[in-house]
Amino acid sequence: MILADKIINERKKNGWSQEELADMLDVSRQSVSKWEGAQSVPDLQKILKMAEIFSVSTDYLLKDELEPEDAPLRSYEVDDVSRTKRKVTMEDAREYILLRKQLLPRIALGVFLCITCPVVLILLAGLQSAGIVSITENMAAAIGLIFIFGQVGMAVFIFIINSGKLSKYNFLEQECFETEYGVDGMVKEKMALFEKTNTLALTVGVMLCMLSCVPLVICSVMGVSEYIITAMVCLLLIAVATAVFLFISVCGFYSSFKILLQCDDYTLKNKKLNKRMDAISGVYWMLITAVYLAVSFLTMRWDRTWIIWAVSGVVYALLRAIVNAFDKGE
Repeated sequence: MILADKIINERKKNGWSQEELADMLDVSRQSVSKWEGAQSVPDLQKILKMAEIFSVSTDYLLKDELEPEDAPLRSYEVDDVSRTKRKVTMEDAREYILLRKQLLPRIALGVFLCITCPVVLILLAGLQSAGIVSITENMAAAIGLIFIFGQVGMAVFIFIINSGKLSKYNFLEQECFETEYGVDGMVKEKMALFEKTNTLALTVGVMLCMLSCVPLVICSVMGVSEYIITAMVCLLLIAVATAVFLFISVCGFYSSFKILLQCDDYTLKNKKLNKRMDAISGVYWMLITAVYLAVSFLTMRWDRTWIIWAVSGVVYALLRAIVNAFDKGE
C-alpha cells in the first residue's frame, strides 16, 4: 500500500471525514483530498502528526511494503482535539457581546469622521468659487484643513482608546475554540432577536450606497451651478459615511453572534483566510490612505479624489478573492 491508500484506510477505520481529519491536522480539506489522490505528499510534520492521530508508526506510513499494523486504535475523537482548544464560558460570551455593543458604535463614529473629513473643505471651496461666501481661497482652504486634521485626529483618538478593549478576545476571530454548555443556545437566541434590526440596517446601508451618487449624476446632467455639484459631492460622502456607520455599528455587532457560533465567515477555514488577510489589509489601507492624502493635497481636488476610496474597495475585494482562490488551491 502507498501512503495515499494508507491515509484513506486509516481515516475510514476511524470513521472520519476528510474535513474532520483536515481540522485535526490544521490543513484544508483540499490538502487531504490531494494526499489521498496521490497528487501531493504531506510534509514531515504532518506525517508525524498523522502517525500520532492514527496510532501507527511513521515507518508504516512511509514504507510502501509495510501492511496495516494490528496495533489498537487510539481514540482521537473530538474530545481529544478539543483539549487543545480554548474554552469560552458563558461569562466570556456575555462580556464579549456587551463590549462589541458598546465599542462598535464608537469605532463606527471614528470611521464616519474619517470619511467626512474633507466635506467642509469641499463645500467652502465650492461656495468661495461661486462668490457665495466672502472669504479668500486661502482662508477657505485653511478652515477646511483645520476640519480635516481635527476630524482625523479625533478618529485616531477614538481608535486608540477603544481598540485595545477587545484585544483579549482576538482569538475568537483567529483560532478554533469550543463553547461551554449553554453558550450556543444563548447566542442563537440573541441572534434571532437582533436579526430584524440587522436586516434593516443592512438594507438602509446598501440603499444609501447605491443612491448616494444619484443626486450628483442628475445635477451633472442638468448642468447646474458648480457649487451645487460640490454640495452633492458632500452629500455623497455623508451618505456613504452613514452607510458605513450602520455596517460597522449594527451589522458588525450582528457578526458577534456568528463569531461565537463559528459560522459563515468565521469557520476554521475562513479564519485562516482572515488571518492571512489581516497582514495584507494593514499595509494595503495605510498605502491607500497615503496615496489619497498625497493626491488630494497636490491637486487640491478633494471633490474628485474621493473616487480613490471606491476604486480601492473594488481592488481590495479582488485581492481577497485571489487570496481565497490561492488558499483553496493548497
